[in-house]
Amino acid sequence: MPERPRVRTAEGVVEGRLRQGHAVFRGVPYAQPPVGALRFAAPVPVGPWEGIRQASEFGPAAPQSGPTRGDPPQDTDWLTLNVCTPDPGGAGLPVLVWITCGGYMAGSPADPMYDPTALAGAGLVVVSVNCRMGAEGFALLDGAPANRGLLDQVAALEWVRRNIARFGGDPDLVTVAGQSGGAGSVAALLTMRSARALFRRAIAHSVPGMHCTPALAKEVTAALADRLGTAPTAAALAGTAPQRLADELTALCADLPRYRERWGRLAHLGIAVCPVIDGDVLTETPWTALTDGRAAGVDLLVGHTRDEFRLFSVMTGLRGTFTAQDARTALDVFAPAPDGPDAYRAAHPHASPEDLLETVFSDATFRMPSLLLAEANTVAGGSSFLFELRLGSPTVGGACHSLDVPLAFGTMDSSTGKQLLGDEPAPEAVAVSRELQRAWARFAATGRPGWSAYDPDRQLTRVLATGSRTVPYPEQASRRIWQGFPPAPFDLT
Repeated sequence: MPERPRVRTAEGVVEGRLRQGHAVFRGVPYAQPPVGALRFAAPVPVGPWEGIRQASEFGPAAPQSGPTRGDPPQDTDWLTLNVCTPDPGGAGLPVLVWITCGGYMAGSPADPMYDPTALAGAGLVVVSVNCRMGAEGFALLDGAPANRGLLDQVAALEWVRRNIARFGGDPDLVTVAGQSGGAGSVAALLTMRSARALFRRAIAHSVPGMHCTPALAKEVTAALADRLGTAPTAAALAGTAPQRLADELTALCADLPRYRERWGRLAHLGIAVCPVIDGDVLTETPWTALTDGRAAGVDLLVGHTRDEFRLFSVMTGLRGTFTAQDARTALDVFAPAPDGPDAYRAAHPHASPEDLLETVFSDATFRMPSLLLAEANTVAGGSSFLFELRLGSPTVGGACHSLDVPLAFGTMDSSTGKQLLGDEPAPEAVAVSRELQRAWARFAATGRPGWSAYDPDRQLTRVLATGSRTVPYPEQASRRIWQGFPPAPFDLT
């Protein structure tokens, strides 16, 4: 393989680099920069170019919000993707398209935690996608399409459909994958008519149960615009610099407690924007669309960590401070009505207030949305393969949110991997990492990760830990409490 591999895409020639035995192409545009006249518009296809386009550097991530946001972008070419292929001259390799969209507000494929080397070594063509996030991607604006971040993801999948065979991939063997907000994006794509013909399988780790009604989304945009001294329209906000808009959204997220009486669950989670059930891009939540027969099931690998909320309680410095009143508030806000709070107390009679709070937060945000997506996809005729990560983090404690990502990518030596797993990962972590990588590769190629499919009777679930095993779903108390209560869109209270 040449040191500077070249591929002729439908739009023009790109020149990548040879890296660790794989051909890597970075910063390849799949749509025009969404700035100027295209600000807040649906993605517009990129035009052809003459000559050779260098594709050795990551494209800039869109402006990001939240406490984990990256550096402000120095360029406006946000809508790019990256391809890592073990054999650009080959054919028929399974394709994994990774969507980075943490909390719908931050994240970049340039993060070493998402290094695709190990997965490419397992025979996958790995594509990672930059899309609009935060207010650029998900604020509901008069005069602009809703859910622009999801529309960007569809545009990226269309690029994959057109071009991935030129990189050795099979356009009919595409698996779309993501974690947290990326997993929520995957769940949404399952039900979007414009997306479903563009991929065959889906991987979703820690699916968030986060959608907004238009009424709530409009109030959030109005509050954001008011902070900027402008109107809540696309035309008015187009005059605000993208990074300033992102920074003001960060400030609004920090100020969400003042809106709790009006914005309810959304304000308790600290994230002000998320996908909107707008009636066009998204007509309903994935759970109801699949269960009620308005979306067909697929091969779906889905799961969550055992202690999802632990990462957030530690990151905020609140671990060890939660009171009985905090637990009561969490139960009243997030346990499914009308008997959820009492059901939690009865199921966990000896739990401390902090343990009870962590359980209901973990359930409401990620665990039950993931489980219920597996069940809904099964009802819709798909094959669902469920897992729970129980391997604990030696630094954060428990099997916390995001611990599965460096394990699945084999990037335990990245900065995030070391923060979660220590400088030298334990042998148990190495074993789980290898199992997850094999599961992803098998699933993308065959639709089977290596354990039995989930069904309502046996509820078989792969528990990833020291001595992984396949058992009935382990969080039965939570499952019974949430049965019949799929995540509903956040609304005004």
